[in-house]
Amino acid sequence: MAEGLLRELLPLHDVYSAGLSTLEGSPADRIAIELMWQSGIDISEHRSRNLASWMMHEADLVFTMDSAQTQFVIRRYPIASKKVERLGEPCDLDIPDPYQHGLAAFCHALRLIERAVQTRLPALNRSTSCLAH
Repeated sequence: MAEGLLRELLPLHDVYSAGLSTLEGSPADRIAIELMWQSGIDISEHRSRNLASWMMHEADLVFTMDSAQTQFVIRRYPIASKKVERLGEPCDLDIPDPYQHGLAAFCHALRLIERAVQTRLPALNRSTSCLAH
């Protein structure tokens, strides 16, 4: 959902997402697809992929959804530590993973993503690529 929203709001930037332990090539959750569709954003073609070192080198910014992910990514890719940050950091938000937790969890996560992205939007307009986990 974060990738879809960032792509919509930053159409001139390269935005992509990756997971820390995902089944490579899986489609987005049907609930996420529906919620984003209601916002006018089509993520039906999204396919999951795992974080790779080339992504860390290529990205200008790397956003995680929570503090634990941030620490994991920094430990795994210390060379990229200066560009890794929680998406919700400016709002002091951890964004919980809604996977397999139903509609309410997806709605909650999307609200937090929207809040974090809106807070970051002015700074994001000045960067060139970002990676959302």
